[in-house]
Amino acid sequence: MNEINTLEEFLGSHFIYTYANGWKYEIYIKNNDTIDYRIHTGMVGGRWVRDQKVDLVCLTKGVFKVCWTEPTGTDVSLDFIPNENKLHGVIFFPKWVHEHPEITVRYQNDFIDLMEESRLKYETYPKYVVPEFGEIFFKSNEGLDNQKVVSIAPYDGMIDDMISGKLKFN
Repeated sequence: MNEINTLEEFLGSHFIYTYANGWKYEIYIKNNDTIDYRIHTGMVGGRWVRDQKVDLVCLTKGVFKVCWTEPTGTDVSLDFIPNENKLHGVIFFPKWVHEHPEITVRYQNDFIDLMEESRLKYETYPKYVVPEFGEIFFKSNEGLDNQKVVSIAPYDGMIDDMISGKLKFN
């Protein structure tokens, strides 16, 4: 993959990365205000989301920030430096997600009502804050608005299938 220096070059990017704590995440920058993502391991491993609205900016050449608030009440801020295969993320989990992560481990789009109901039913504060550096170990550009990139639930071996090319998105 070529260097990514501008917002236009960043759009369509598909990254798989590991946080320093060992959690493996995947994100697809679908367009200038939307992402899809899967969480492969960690506290909410197995969760996946499509069409999450985000604020996405280029901070400076080759450095990008993606921020959003989920229906769970979780806030996320990610800084990507793809040319160096690095990122820094901060996830602000509401107390209820930290105490009941299993509620969120599903295809969120089909359970928005459950996420909103849980947000009202359980405590949200104090937030469980997870600041972590991460390493990008897979990157590609799948073009804009590719509905095939994040179209199925994460499964054991999925990351290996993507890296090997067994799982394709065209």
